[in-house]
Amino acid sequence: MDAPTRERVVHLILHNGPQTAKQLADALDLTPAAVRRHLATLLGEGVLISRDERVYGPRGRGRPSKVFVLTDAGRAEFQHSYDAIALAAMRRLSAPELHDVAEERVAAIEERFHASRERHPERSAAEHLVEALESQHYAAGLREVRGGQQIVQFHCPVADVAAEFPILCEIETQLFGRLLDSHVQRLATIAHGDGLCTTHIPAPLPTPIPRRK
Repeated sequence: MDAPTRERVVHLILHNGPQTAKQLADALDLTPAAVRRHLATLLGEGVLISRDERVYGPRGRGRPSKVFVLTDAGRAEFQHSYDAIALAAMRRLSAPELHDVAEERVAAIEERFHASRERHPERSAAEHLVEALESQHYAAGLREVRGGQQIVQFHCPVADVAAEFPILCEIETQLFGRLLDSHVQRLATIAHGDGLCTTHIPAPLPTPIPRRK
């Protein structure tokens, strides 16, 4: 049963982002000791790494919790393998050609976005975008936060390439803003070493009430 349990651990981190041992234990209905045994194996295999949990806002007392994050080797089990030939080819391209490649890559996301709108007109634009990203193996989700929403991507199929060519992330962010008709802000990216990609969608400003003359 150990191997299936470790697979469940990896799936949880892939789809929910960096997790503490307690979060994993609660989700898997296991004791913390049992989860730590599986985590130790995954750390030893190079599938996971641990780091201090990032705290946004005021930090409480005590040391920050440890969270567990997938490595590139761990992501490789989920179609996250990249070919050195592709990187070599990208390095030969000029800046305009790189821009064209980046635009072509996000075209599939935009196509899926519009197809989702046709099938489910009752959904929000953000929900359509999440569905489009899911169809392209991004393991995406949407969460409500103070001041708006966030699109989170727990897996990026081009993270290795984007680490060297950030224009891929830049064009993707521009696409999000265009599709959502919003000034979105990219807060974190897997390509830059974060555990997930996070894009903030600010809540629309209230429409001002015109003054009576």
